[in-house]
Amino acid sequence: MKKVNSILNDVLEKINPSKEELKFIKESLEEFKEKLEKRIKENKINAIVFVGGSFAKGTLIKKKDYDIDIFVRFDLKYKDENLSKMTANLLKNTAHSVIHGSRDYFRIKIRHDIFFEVVPVLEVKNPKEAQNITDLSYFHVRYIRQKITDKISDDIKLAKVFCHANNVYGAESYIKGFSGYALELLIYHYKSFSKFIEVVSKMKQREIVDIDKLHKDKRTVMLDMNSAKLKSPIILVDPTYRQRNALAALSDETFLKFQKVCRDFIKNPSEKFFETKKIDFEKEEKDAKKKKYEFVVLTTKTDRQEGDIAGSKLLKFHKHISNEIDKFFEIKNSGFEYDDKKSSKSFFAGKSRKEILLQGPRKELKEYVIGFKKEHKNTFEKSGKIFAREKVNYSIKEFIKNWKDKNKKKMDEMSIIELGVE
Repeated sequence: MKKVNSILNDVLEKINPSKEELKFIKESLEEFKEKLEKRIKENKINAIVFVGGSFAKGTLIKKKDYDIDIFVRFDLKYKDENLSKMTANLLKNTAHSVIHGSRDYFRIKIRHDIFFEVVPVLEVKNPKEAQNITDLSYFHVRYIRQKITDKISDDIKLAKVFCHANNVYGAESYIKGFSGYALELLIYHYKSFSKFIEVVSKMKQREIVDIDKLHKDKRTVMLDMNSAKLKSPIILVDPTYRQRNALAALSDETFLKFQKVCRDFIKNPSEKFFETKKIDFEKEEKDAKKKKYEFVVLTTKTDRQEGDIAGSKLLKFHKHISNEIDKFFEIKNSGFEYDDKKSSKSFFAGKSRKEILLQGPRKELKEYVIGFKKEHKNTFEKSGKIFAREKVNYSIKEFIKNWKDKNKKKMDEMSIIELGVE
């Protein structure tokens, strides 16, 4: 336990933002908030400004870039208005970029490493009235600020860094992991980072965590929530909205991966578990060559908005091309890395299947049979269907280049604008 505490204390020293950084953010926020409130008043809009996210909750961790959430909470009378347009008007004299989503929000550069994200939300009194998940942010901030102590705040920071380093942090669809809010709730519930990973390492699937005991029993949880939101391995009842599962985005795959990391840390604690891991492409190539596998690297680019949308598109394409390769080659190892912008880098190590069997059309579909036989030479009939044997006498690299030439339309449909093969 002494060793674990020593590791956690060392990590905390590294992940806490400096006093100077926090002071600059605080002062910049006060100045910006004052100007924004003045604009709201001038435009005679009924809205309030509040700071949200990790900064407001005291759980901010040291980063290369800081994104600070500022919410413009519009009165419910504007529920049928375009809140994004109204917010854009408030920012018309401030340089900003637009982030598109179910409700557009705005990014403002304050310094090379500090950005304010201005998000329009509705001032709902009851979470049921929310039109958008961001409308619940006020309730989340208020709950966490009321509940956590400085000690719990430090443990939340450790959990965030631990999850981020092991690629399970974020509810985005290309990660399907733990959101910041979910981690804040879980650490508050289990009282410490160490207890959290100990419990999770032994947790069974479909565990229900109801922090404030808003439900009488498991049955009422299942009845009260949307069945589509009950598929996650942990069902975390949002204490601010009993019908919401705060971990609905968590996938079984991410959960199992996280459980293994927790067990590994408990067995052999080390600071390395808190360090972000990047794929070592050179090492992967050397390992592949040792085993006499072919090794290829793909660089992929999308034209979609960076973040959740771009990441999801790139991961979906990675899975698709992996399935295509797998038809002709045994994939022994692979990896995917998204750069948080519009590109990804991935690798495949594998070997040829030598010969594959391709299923064609039924024999009575003569037009399709002719086309199939034109494309494949070694064909035969079995159980009323046409099949072909095909020799795999080409490399993975050649296969991908050929696939790319033949599937430009498919790539367009998947929003992929570049595919490089090394």
